[in-house]
Amino acid sequence: MIPASFIQDLLDRVDIVDLIDGYVRLKKAGANYSACCPFHNEKTPSFTVSPTKQFYHCFGCGAHGTAISFLMEYQGLGFVDAVKELAGKMGMPVPEQERGAPQEDRGSIRQLTEIMARAAQYYKDQLKQSPKAIDYLKGRGLSGEICARFGIGYAPEGWQNLAAAFPHYEAPELAAAGLVIENEQGRRYDRFRDRIMFPIINPKGEVIAFGGRIIGQGEPKYLNSPETPIFEKGREVYGLPQARQALREENRVIVVEGYMDVVALAQHEVGNAVATLGTATTATHVQKLLKQVDRIVYCFDGDNAGRKAAWRALENSLEALADNKSVGFAFLPDPEDPDSFVRQSGREAFSTLIAQATPLSDFLLRELGQRCDLTSSEGKARLIHEAKPLLTRLPTPLLRLQLVKRLAAASGFTQTEVERLCDIRGYAPPAPPRAPRQAPSLARILLRLVLLQPALAARIPLERVVPGSERAILAAIIERLPGLPANPAYGQLREALRGHPLESQLEALAGELLGTDMDEAYVETEFEATLGRLQEGSQKAAFAVLQAKARQFGVAGLSEEEKQNYLSLLALKKDH
Repeated sequence: MIPASFIQDLLDRVDIVDLIDGYVRLKKAGANYSACCPFHNEKTPSFTVSPTKQFYHCFGCGAHGTAISFLMEYQGLGFVDAVKELAGKMGMPVPEQERGAPQEDRGSIRQLTEIMARAAQYYKDQLKQSPKAIDYLKGRGLSGEICARFGIGYAPEGWQNLAAAFPHYEAPELAAAGLVIENEQGRRYDRFRDRIMFPIINPKGEVIAFGGRIIGQGEPKYLNSPETPIFEKGREVYGLPQARQALREENRVIVVEGYMDVVALAQHEVGNAVATLGTATTATHVQKLLKQVDRIVYCFDGDNAGRKAAWRALENSLEALADNKSVGFAFLPDPEDPDSFVRQSGREAFSTLIAQATPLSDFLLRELGQRCDLTSSEGKARLIHEAKPLLTRLPTPLLRLQLVKRLAAASGFTQTEVERLCDIRGYAPPAPPRAPRQAPSLARILLRLVLLQPALAARIPLERVVPGSERAILAAIIERLPGLPANPAYGQLREALRGHPLESQLEALAGELLGTDMDEAYVETEFEATLGRLQEGSQKAAFAVLQAKARQFGVAGLSEEEKQNYLSLLALKKDH
C-alpha cells in the first residue's frame, strides 16, 4: 500500500493545470481553464480545470477528479500505477509495496519487467537476422514500420537461444517470467521457438508477456505466456497502448480475437482495434475499455465458434453497460477473419461492416429466439426463462425497458407480466417538476463550505446535522481529517475519499463550486452563520420535544435536567 501521507504530499506538489495541459490543450476561461473533454466527443468545451481547487470537472459527461484520477482515466492506469506515473513526473520515489506484495518481492517484480524488456529486444534483433520471418511478415502485408510500432520480433528455432541474451540461463527469474520451461528431468528450454513474437504491453509501456504465432503449420497456432506476477490475461488486452490515440478520436473500440488481426487492421489504418489474450472477453476487459470509449464493437468470425465467443462477450458486457454506452457485434463471412477480410476487401469495406454492427439488444433477442420455439406456449415461456438472468444483470434502466417491451411482444405476455416474472421493478416516469425549488439544507451548505476549506469539518457538531447523504459525507470527511495535512486542499480530500459509496455525489457538488470564488474570510463568515442556524434549529427541536412532554405530564413530570433545559430554552424563545 502507498502511504496516504505520500499521496497528500504528491498532490500538494503537482499543478493539475500543467499536468493536463501536457495531454489536452487548455485555454484560459476566467479563473479556470477549459477544453473539449478528452473522455467523450464534444464540439463545445465543457471540460473545466480549476487551478485553485486542483481538480477537473466535465459538465457534459460528469468526468471529475484529481491529477491522479486524470492519469487513471486518460491512460487507463490503475490507482497504484497512476500514482507511480505522477510521482515519476515530480521526481518523487514511491515508498510502497507492490500491490500488497512483501517488501522483499518488490525487487523481483521490477526484475521480471526488466527481463521481459531484454527478451523483447532480443526477439526484435533476431527478426532482423531472419529472412524467413521477414518474408512471412511481408507475405502477410505488414510493413517494417508497423512491425516496429508493435515491437514484433522472432524467436528462432532451437532449444536454448535465450542463453545468448541471459548469461545466467538457469536463473529462477526466467522461469518466473514464463520465458523458459523445465521438464520432469530438470532440463530447461525456451518456451517460444520458431515463432513470430508479439509483445504484450501494459498501460505503463512495459512488456509483461508475449504471444507467439507459429510460422507455417503446427500446433498450437498461437502460444501465450503463462500468468505470472506481472501478467494476468483476464485483465489485459493486446494493442491498447498503440490504439489509445485512435480510441480518443473514434470513441469506439473494435475487439478482435487475434494479435495478427490487430496488426493487420492497423496496417490498413484501422487503429482502434485490440484483442483479448487467448481467452474469452471478461467483465474486467469490458470495464477497462468502456472507461476509455462509449462504444465497443466485437468483431468475430461468422462460424459457430465465433457466435459462441460473441455470446460469452455479451454476457460479460451486461453489468458494465450504462445508458450512454453501447455494444455491437459484427460477424465476418465464413471463413474470413479480420486480417484476411481487410487485406482482401480493404479498409472501407471493413469500416462499413463495423458501422453496421448488430446492436447488443438485437443480438440478444435473436440468439434467444433461435433457442426457443416461439410458435408454442412452452417456447414463449422458455424465452422469458432464458432472458431473466440477463435482464436482471443489466444496470441500464432505459435499455432494460426496451428489451422488456420487445420480449413482451415476442412472447405474448404483457410488459407488466414480463417485469413481474423476471423480478424487475417497473420503470416509473420522472415526477413532474415541483413549483418552487427548496432552499439547500443546512447540511448541504456546510458540505459546500467544507469542500472549499476542508479543515472546517473538524468544527461541525455532527450530532446536530439531519441524517442524509450530506451528513454521511461530512462524517466521512471528519473521520479522515486526522490523516490529512493541517489545511488540506480539495484534491487531497478527494483522494482520501476515493472509493466512498457517495463519491459521485461529492464530485457533483464539487463541480457546482467551479465558478465559486470565495476568500477565506467570506467562507469563515458563512460557516459561522450556518453553524448558528444549525444551533438554533437544534434548540427549536429540543424545545418542541420538552414542550410536548410538559403539556402531557406537566412541568412536574420533567426531570430536573429537563426542567432546566426547558426553562432556558423558553427564556431564549422569549428573547427572540
